Amino acid sequence: MKRKYLNIAISLLLFILLLFPAISPQAAEDKIPDSDRILFISSYSYGWDTVQSQIEGIKDGIDPDVVLDYEFMDTKRVDDETSAKQFYEGLSYRLSIVEPYDIIILGDDAALHFALEYRDRLFPDIPLIFEGVNNEELAVEAAKDPLIVGILEQLSFEENINFARKFFPDAKRVVGIFDDTITGRAERISFYRNAELFPELSFSEINTSALTSNELKTALKSIPENTILIYAIMTQDANGKSYTNREASRLIFEYARIPAFRMVSSGIGDGLLGGNIVSMELSGELAAKIAMQILSGTDPKSFDAVIDSPNIYCVDEAVIKHFNLPLSLIPKDALIINHTPTFWEQYSTILIPAFFIILCLSLILALISADNRKRRRLVIELKQAQQQLRDSNEHDFLTGLKNRRKFTADLTEYLGQGLPCSLIMLDIDNFKKINDTYGHTAGDAALCELGSRLNGIADEFLCPYRFAGDEFILILKTGDITIGKKALSRCISIFDKPILLAGKPYTASGSFGVASCPQDAKSAEQLIICADNAMYYSKTHGKNMLSFYNALEEADKRKVAVKSSAQRKK
Repeated sequence: MKRKYLNIAISLLLFILLLFPAISPQAAEDKIPDSDRILFISSYSYGWDTVQSQIEGIKDGIDPDVVLDYEFMDTKRVDDETSAKQFYEGLSYRLSIVEPYDIIILGDDAALHFALEYRDRLFPDIPLIFEGVNNEELAVEAAKDPLIVGILEQLSFEENINFARKFFPDAKRVVGIFDDTITGRAERISFYRNAELFPELSFSEINTSALTSNELKTALKSIPENTILIYAIMTQDANGKSYTNREASRLIFEYARIPAFRMVSSGIGDGLLGGNIVSMELSGELAAKIAMQILSGTDPKSFDAVIDSPNIYCVDEAVIKHFNLPLSLIPKDALIINHTPTFWEQYSTILIPAFFIILCLSLILALISADNRKRRRLVIELKQAQQQLRDSNEHDFLTGLKNRRKFTADLTEYLGQGLPCSLIMLDIDNFKKINDTYGHTAGDAALCELGSRLNGIADEFLCPYRFAGDEFILILKTGDITIGKKALSRCISIFDKPILLAGKPYTASGSFGVASCPQDAKSAEQLIICADNAMYYSKTHGKNMLSFYNALEEADKRKVAVKSSAQRKK
């Protein structure tokens, strides 16, 4: 009997053990859904500017709940078998201990080479999406695999040579700048293929990997003026010196007598004219969207195996002006960097309303004679409109602060009463970096935020104005030292909290300069110069500081006065 009950108990235990594996995973799956996981393998490092653009594009193209991780081969700095082996061993280890990835995105040629070599060991049966690949033959061969699709980086030499000939119709030769990296070799082949399309032009190159730094500078200086110069890639020279795109672009701009055309966005804005470029951000976004469709169940075979690169025109207007080239040759749909707005572009938002206001006022004035009662009403409306126009002329349209014109009038009026006062001039430190890193829209947002903070500390003694660009100026209407110290403390406090730029906190700082009347100057013009000199002293002695004009040594005053005067003229 005991044995019978024991057998029943064992049977029940086995039934429970068999039941739980069937139930528990499903329950866990219902409670904690798995997130889709994408791994981006870049041929280069995060510091390489095109990589940052690719990553931003990928982020734009994936859903918020998708896990996105990165691996960087860093082949721009080190490209040998030892480095590749170490990257493989490290990646193999990391893949062995993390959750498996659903999609692998490969950035540029080296990453695709790597993935094809180690696919069976690292990415079996995982869809691969490449982007930014120059070697079309490699891309086409790889895409024969039904789980591999991608986007080419098609640097259109033909398109850019035709574009360059609009600026230089008498050109006799085309010179390309390359190095001996994987990308450089692929682009060199594509470059010389175009020689057949332009038999009237001679094709040659500057191989930066074969030239020392001095030889490279000499080669750039010796390029004739009747030449189309195309900068493809320069990451190294024969001395072993490495170049970022910015360094290479500035070197070319400094030593070449002609502008260099470019086929990717990096370097445009640092001295290159630009051209028909590959948008690396759009390439990354397109790869990410393909990944999302595959994750949603779309068969990779339903896509075009190899997709043409998304190209746009991008030019630097400042470079075109530097070389006295016609702006009319810029394509209408081009992305223009360093654009100087025309009079109409600057003031159209004011001129159009002003035109309609004047038109309405003219119609109103034409009807005044018909009815005296209407005339009185229209006269009142006219005065109100004029007051609004006067108010708009006294305030800065971006920050809402009183503008420079109002500042000049207020200061002149106050000094005319013979009352003591001080000027506090403020310049935002590294404001160009904000524009270059986050864009001019973020720069405008930073100016608005600081303008709002200055407006928040204003009182009966302290009045802020926007002076020019990223400069603000405040009138402190008192000679009382205690009130003045508190006012200066409030001014400095506007940088206590970070500013949000593109949704990210940015710690800003400012350089302050203070000049007082009548101690430092008695006239408005001289007082402004003194405050500017004091501020310039802060700017050139470490930034993020406050300087009093009367505390500067006489030698410093003379030195700073000369520099700040030259700066104002610029």
